[in-house]
Amino acid sequence: MSTEYRRDAEGYLMDLEAWSESVAEVIAQEEGLVLGTEHWEILWLLRDFYQRFQLAPATRPLIKYVAQQLGPEKGNSLYLNHLFKGTPAKLAAKLAGLPKPTNCI
Repeated sequence: MSTEYRRDAEGYLMDLEAWSESVAEVIAQEEGLVLGTEHWEILWLLRDFYQRFQLAPATRPLIKYVAQQLGPEKGNSLYLNHLFKGTPAKLAAKLAGLPKPTNCI
């Protein structure tokens, strides 16, 4: 895959098809993150959510979906904040190659 991919002013991919795990690794490095198994579990879940509903979830829907799919020990704000500092829904969407969640400032 080419290392060239277009991003908007906030760093979100402009083409969903340009995403790959290596692109996610580059973005993570820019954000000061090293992606581990727990991160990938959420990123793949987010991509599944987007395929199903054609939208990147804001924080509350993300927490609910993670809880439904992975259980309450992972579907809570503390767990997601531990993995994705700041605004978990925004950072996770960026890393997953999704658009910025619409309800996130």
